[in-house]
Amino acid sequence: MQSQRRTSRQFTELHELNTSLVGKTVWVRARLFTSRGKGGSCFILLRKGIFSAQASLFKSETVSKKMIKFASSISKESVIEVEGQVVKLEQPLSGATQTDVEIAVSKLFVLHAAETCPIQVEDCLRPETADEETETERPRVHLKTRLDHRYLDLRAPVNVAIFRIQSAIGTLFREYLVEKGFVEIHTPKIIATASEGGASVFEMKYFDGKAYLAQSPQLYKQMAANSELERVFEIGPVFRAENTNTNRHMTEFMGVDFEMCIQEHYYEALGVMNELFKYVFNSLEQRFSKELEIIRSVYCCTPIKFSEDFLVLSFAKAIEILRAAGETVDDFEDLSTPHEKRLGAIIKERYDTDFYAIDRYPATVRPFYTMPCADDDRYTNSYDIFLRGQEISSGAQRIHDNALLLEVARKKELDLSPIQAYVDSFRYGSYPHAGCGIGLERVVMLYLGLHDIRKASMFPRDPHRTTP
Repeated sequence: MQSQRRTSRQFTELHELNTSLVGKTVWVRARLFTSRGKGGSCFILLRKGIFSAQASLFKSETVSKKMIKFASSISKESVIEVEGQVVKLEQPLSGATQTDVEIAVSKLFVLHAAETCPIQVEDCLRPETADEETETERPRVHLKTRLDHRYLDLRAPVNVAIFRIQSAIGTLFREYLVEKGFVEIHTPKIIATASEGGASVFEMKYFDGKAYLAQSPQLYKQMAANSELERVFEIGPVFRAENTNTNRHMTEFMGVDFEMCIQEHYYEALGVMNELFKYVFNSLEQRFSKELEIIRSVYCCTPIKFSEDFLVLSFAKAIEILRAAGETVDDFEDLSTPHEKRLGAIIKERYDTDFYAIDRYPATVRPFYTMPCADDDRYTNSYDIFLRGQEISSGAQRIHDNALLLEVARKKELDLSPIQAYVDSFRYGSYPHAGCGIGLERVVMLYLGLHDIRKASMFPRDPHRTTP
């Protein structure tokens, strides 16, 4: 099709096929998912997005045996058009989203024939709970193979649903934050020095010098909040040059960051985070039930449980709980992933919640710009948010006093001269402020129970993958 002409032909989408259209003639364009031809009949399963419907051909005056043979020979994933009458089924159809009707085909055209696919989309739909030994009819496609052919893997209805949910979460973040007076900003991703310090930064040639890819919008969002915007947020890419090969880390991901001026206490920001996530969780269940149904048929995952009273435990309390459970943990070292998961299991059993926060982390494990606790400067006004026992967000009250910022940097033996503009921004009057950074893909992964963050990234990047 080369856009040579326009007609008055109206297409019907698969999700619109229902009993109200019985007896009416419709035009449908979709992919051929599967087909079964036998004798004088052929059954085609059409697929588009997360929806599917059956189209049938039976030998008659208008449907020849040659047409049935042609229909049976069309390759999987080909884009086809069918015209036919909507017919009510006597028995509900399993294997299709439109269970009560089918299309009795009178015309069929191949818009674009697909070549033999390196992986079959239907094989990407196998439930993760399936037993490898007992289920032999449908082969399991390994994740690496699926990611190598991601352009095909993305066609699987479960993956279409996952990225509809990812899009929805981003939209819901925006909805809530804008409603609460936040302004969306866009900060640079090419910067002159590492934004978070340390070695986990991508260096790049920049004309006659060098530059770096931003590890976060941290410094810029603080300056923006302090420049009379007061409440700001950004949804954008984050780059981490960490040679970490786990199921929850990537070298590029989407960060959701916000920063806000506070009146008295950093719990004001923590309260916004609590209400933000509850808004997202409730809205997903109410507005995207079809997508969640499809995903939960493949990934065995129950809805998130959370309480109206937000559970916030101090870091010291978390250490106490872990030690009581027999774990060996240090008072001033960050929690390891196994310790986080163990703590999450205990909290779920004790408090019946998947969603909670830990605050007052040791100063030794937080960035230099984190505000120390007023009663004990070994700890900080910081917090992490957890979902199903894993961290999805990290935040804190920031140091807004220039002298204190320099003092903390001196104690940590940090040279702040490369970010002098950031340091100077607190010399000329600064509001107290706090904020957080959220990993979008990690939220998607844990909310949906995907087990690997790469499944929540359309084209993931890790230490071993830069294509497709």
